[in-house]
Amino acid sequence: MAATPAWPPKSAPRLFVSDELAAGRIVGIEGNQANYLARVMRVGEGDAVILCDDVTGEWVARVAEAGKRRVELKVEDHLRPREEVPDFWLCPALLKKDRFDMVLEKSTELGVAAIHPVITRRCVADKLNGERAVTIVTEAAEQCARTALPQVAEPVKLDALLRDWPDDRILFFADEEGGEPAADAFCYAEGPAALLIGPEGGFDDAERAAIRAHPNARAISLGPRVLRGETAALAGIAVWMAEAGDWLGEE
Repeated sequence: MAATPAWPPKSAPRLFVSDELAAGRIVGIEGNQANYLARVMRVGEGDAVILCDDVTGEWVARVAEAGKRRVELKVEDHLRPREEVPDFWLCPALLKKDRFDMVLEKSTELGVAAIHPVITRRCVADKLNGERAVTIVTEAAEQCARTALPQVAEPVKLDALLRDWPDDRILFFADEEGGEPAADAFCYAEGPAALLIGPEGGFDDAERAAIRAHPNARAISLGPRVLRGETAALAGIAVWMAEAGDWLGEE
């Protein structure tokens, strides 16, 4: 007797949508997402599509109608709720476009809750295409089966970030001149936290002094080697997730 195929199939495409989802709802997909479903994935009537709305979680829908410019999906079953995300922000200095794209993509995959880009004196860029950044994190979340999207904030200058920093959030500062080993600092961290990463060339002396003077800042070290900005960001996230985040597993 033939085995019953898994439902939904693991090969089903995944999309984030702006509408809140519920069983029986019809969702219209247009634009680039419709092109992806119709031309790339070649979905047809009755095929499964996994939908996430960043509110209620993950749902399976069936294709009700597939056109070249619009695909209509009927939402069926709720697969899982929106994931619980550790309250951890990444505050990376802006880098060259391709390197910052990597930071956006990989930090999403690693599980950050929010990305707050920072402009420092040595930044080679001072602007960020917000719409493009949201597209990058959305596609990364779809690829790695996240059910929550990290928030992407508008870039702010370092002095504004420090001035407006919330009183209840630790600011771990990756200082190439030294600090407490990251794993030790993160191991006993409790409550909201963030990681501040510098640009190519690092922070200048005045910036470093201002950060160290902030009451919520804690200088940390990411090891004996000087890391590029994108490497430092991803290494720091990985250490935090392993020591204080959601990579710990069940107790």
